[in-house]
Amino acid sequence: MSVEHRIRLIAGTFILLSLGGAFWLDANFIWFAAFVAVNLIQSAFSKWCLMEDLLRAWDRRRTGKTDF
Repeated sequence: MSVEHRIRLIAGTFILLSLGGAFWLDANFIWFAAFVAVNLIQSAFSKWCLMEDLLRAWDRRRTGKTDF
């Protein structure tokens, strides 16, 4: 799975979890969904995503590859 697909999977999962938390636990969980959405929007304009950097670093550590 590519890094872009994993980012979409993680973002979608975070949004669903925060919406579930807002529905069943506390309405303030909606702020986490807003945080994820703002990060997705800023990454579209800036072409930089922290989660992408974290996933690439994790892949390098896991595989030992340094040519990313």
